[in-house]
Amino acid sequence: MSVLGEVLVGVAVLAGLIGIVVQVLPGAVLVLGGILVWAIMTGGVEAWVVFGVAAVAVAIAEVLQWILAGKHMRKAEVPMLTLAVGGIAGIIGFFVIPVIGLFLFFVGAIFLLEWLRRKDVRAAWGATKAAVQATLITIGVQLAGSLIAAGAWVVGLFITG
Repeated sequence: MSVLGEVLVGVAVLAGLIGIVVQVLPGAVLVLGGILVWAIMTGGVEAWVVFGVAAVAVAIAEVLQWILAGKHMRKAEVPMLTLAVGGIAGIIGFFVIPVIGLFLFFVGAIFLLEWLRRKDVRAAWGATKAAVQATLITIGVQLAGSLIAAGAWVVGLFITG
């Protein structure tokens, strides 16, 4: 693969990592997609082994994020529907108030739903904090898996270069 091609793959991987943190882009998909393009263009056993390592890292992270965040949400007795509605509200908020609206609408919707459900401001705030923590858990796990994938790709650059 040409240097320009590798730079473009690097940009896709970096955009994916940023997308995981910002929660606007499908980050892990971008990271893995960039590495897949690199493996196809580079060819050879080494490139495909690197892609395999990256795919396994991302797949494990995807499963772990749901297990860990789900466990956290069950412990706090927050229904997944509340988190889903909060996520939709966050997406809407992102367009109403660029960037910060994502966080504001997400937190606001979860608090409002939990307040209506529990009839207690303290309990609603506790549930809201748990939902934000669960979101941070998913971001952290996704980021860890994608960083392992990106690290495998960097090693692959040296091996195949």
